[in-house]
Amino acid sequence: MQMNAEYTSLVAVGDSFTEGMSDLLPDGSYRGWADLLAARMAARSPGFRYANLAVRGKLIQQIVDEQVDVAAAMKADVVTLVGGLNDTLRPKCDMVRVRDLLTEAVEKLAPSCERLVLMRSPGRDGPVLQRFRPRMEELYACIDELAVRHDALVVDLYGVPVLGDQRMWDVDRLHPTAEGHRRIAEAVWQALGHDAESDWRTPLAAAVPPGWVSRRVADARFAKQHLVPWIGRRLTGRSSGDGLPPKRPDLAPYIQDEDAR
Repeated sequence: MQMNAEYTSLVAVGDSFTEGMSDLLPDGSYRGWADLLAARMAARSPGFRYANLAVRGKLIQQIVDEQVDVAAAMKADVVTLVGGLNDTLRPKCDMVRVRDLLTEAVEKLAPSCERLVLMRSPGRDGPVLQRFRPRMEELYACIDELAVRHDALVVDLYGVPVLGDQRMWDVDRLHPTAEGHRRIAEAVWQALGHDAESDWRTPLAAAVPPGWVSRRVADARFAKQHLVPWIGRRLTGRSSGDGLPPKRPDLAPYIQDEDAR
């Protein structure tokens, strides 16, 4: 497949990571790396079209059921698929089923587009996520195998030191900050064969680590605002994305200044 092509359309498929949490815009909506990538692609291609079907909280089964066929029918030049990580964070996770569903998604999407983009997502440093790393790495091994089999592109963000820096993650400790999303967009941009606009791997400037009291205050705020609600949703079978539609459900022309809103 041709790299650095003048792609004319992009469809993003996935969960909150691709929806753009926590890159908050003034109007309360989310932007994120996929929107930033679309803006760059649109600047090179008049009439560029973009859809973002990703919805927060979605498991890989829901992504397959609700997004994959819709995305495949759009016949976009580029499709990005990032999913399965929410499954690995569940207390009980059938990794065989996750791999099977991811395979189904790739088998449907790869023939529908010129370039399918998969991703080994970043993970913040810390002891909580450490217990889930074996599942995450099993997921990423599956992604690598599928990419080879279907000539898909893999953007490897996993283990990149700067993306593990806690300052790259929002207070919920699950979603990148605006700067994190900007760097991810740059990584995908470069992986598609475009000239670098910045070095997305550059470490952040050194900073004095927060003191013990500041860390405990942050831990308490995180537990109250994010951890307890997250556990509550798991226990009741609910999702943060229940009832939410995709923010860009149609493959429509991208307006250059719309993400400045």
